[in-house]
Amino acid sequence: MRGSAMRVVVGGGTGFVGRALTQLLRSRGHQVTHVSRQGGKDRISWEELSRTGLPLCDAVVNLAGENVLNPFRRWGDAFCREVISSRVETTKTLAKAIVDAEQPPRAWVLVTGVGYYCPSPTAEYTEDSPGGNFDFFSRLVSSWEAAALIPGSPARGVVVRSGVVLGRGGGAISQMLWPFRLGLGGPLGSGLQPFPWIHIRDLAGIVCHALESECLQGVLNGVAPSSSATSNGTFAREFAAALGRPALLPVPAWAVRAVFGAERAVMLLEGQRVLPKRTLESGYCFIFPDLAGALKEIVA
Repeated sequence: MRGSAMRVVVGGGTGFVGRALTQLLRSRGHQVTHVSRQGGKDRISWEELSRTGLPLCDAVVNLAGENVLNPFRRWGDAFCREVISSRVETTKTLAKAIVDAEQPPRAWVLVTGVGYYCPSPTAEYTEDSPGGNFDFFSRLVSSWEAAALIPGSPARGVVVRSGVVLGRGGGAISQMLWPFRLGLGGPLGSGLQPFPWIHIRDLAGIVCHALESECLQGVLNGVAPSSSATSNGTFAREFAAALGRPALLPVPAWAVRAVFGAERAVMLLEGQRVLPKRTLESGYCFIFPDLAGALKEIVA
């Protein structure tokens, strides 16, 4: 597929990562159709997709998913169901559309999360490491990835397990920017927990690479090469330095649990050391392999 224009259908294409991916794909000559809540120009709704099926395309990507760390949403059964449905049900809908398509696409890419791997201060995880069955988030990723499986399909499947996505105008940075700009930022809890991260341009780049590389399939870790050495405290210090501010005020673990609830707080107070082993072996070349360079571009 490399070198030839593709028609790509992107679930959740209007979100933070979706906008960056769309921009990259179009800059490389590919056509993009979004699947979102409402239809429109270059866009179909989820309801329309279920009713009329997949438009003729060469590849499908799913990025859909409710923001788990939305601080304005209380962590409870209703929000949990929304988080699961926004990921698993949209993936099932796209997988069914691929199965039912008269002319199925040749590539099917799903972006999930490194929450699949068990939080640990010391263990290092590659794409071959086990996981997926020890807490709400790991089980969510397992269900999400299982929903994408299409046995015997001509569409080769790729799963990108993403770390914390760093970029301008959305994602984690948008929630942290003002406290840090005001000199009120700092590490969460002990600050020693691993902080698996990736620049948004690299996450979009890995997805594009997966679409354009005809032989690529299986799991790719979407984390920067140096992220396995990044702790939450390191991130807080580097982010503050990029803004020319101090990072003196650690946020106590109890405060994180009070805002997000115990189950969600795990995502912030614990972490995984993840290596992009297969991603690098596949030939992907990171634009932002180190944190200082990534943050400099974001706050410039």
